[in-house]
Amino acid sequence: MAVELVLSPDTVRMIVEKARAVSGSMQDTFEGGHEGEVEFDADNLSEAHRHEGLVEEEVDDLTEDELVSLLEDLNVDEAAELVAITWIGRGDYEPADLATAIEEARSRALGPTARYLARMAYFADYLEAGLDALNL
Repeated sequence: MAVELVLSPDTVRMIVEKARAVSGSMQDTFEGGHEGEVEFDADNLSEAHRHEGLVEEEVDDLTEDELVSLLEDLNVDEAAELVAITWIGRGDYEPADLATAIEEARSRALGPTARYLARMAYFADYLEAGLDALNL
């Protein structure tokens, strides 16, 4: 099946890589069943915060901002295609239903597509699976 898209497969792959970088930079605070427990000093009735060093370094990670900016720069047709490819990768549509998925994405776009996609769990995985399903 030959698929012609407004978006180039290379652009979609670049978005996949950017989305993977974002998901890889997210810190998991719920590992080991601790679910973000806070130490509590019952004697002082206050939270105890211990530092490993004298200075805590904060690193600005612009990756998420870059992903959102990249997604915001897509035109309506490109955004609809990206959503449709993601839906195909998630299993909501079959590859043969790409045109239907694109139309559905275009008609259901009530808010910013960038926010919808950037906040989607497994976005990079779904997008990559969609590319594979479409043989792109």
